[in-house]
Amino acid sequence: MAKKQSKYLKPFKNIFVLILVVFAVWMFFFDANSWLIHNELNSDIEELEAEKEFYKNEIIKDRKAIKELSTEEGVEKLAREKYYMKKDNEEIFIIEYQDSLAKAKKNE
Repeated sequence: MAKKQSKYLKPFKNIFVLILVVFAVWMFFFDANSWLIHNELNSDIEELEAEKEFYKNEIIKDRKAIKELSTEEGVEKLAREKYYMKKDNEEIFIIEYQDSLAKAKKNE
């Protein structure tokens, strides 16, 4: 049984192999630039890039909304549809369908 242990431990008796193993373990786990830290930083980069794409899409939507609201018709349309405003000489009837009510509940 002692021969089996020495068979597996024989490479570790060489000082160069031992130093190489210690160095590899140190660089992999304990160093300031270890694989673990790189892995964590790479996942942070991926999250930030996804967030960047989301905000780019939001900027595009906001620019469209600003362009739409820069005209008199766009402001009037927003006031009528969102805030239910009307002119003095007109009446407004709001008709809601069952499927539009379900969508409104999901959005809330």
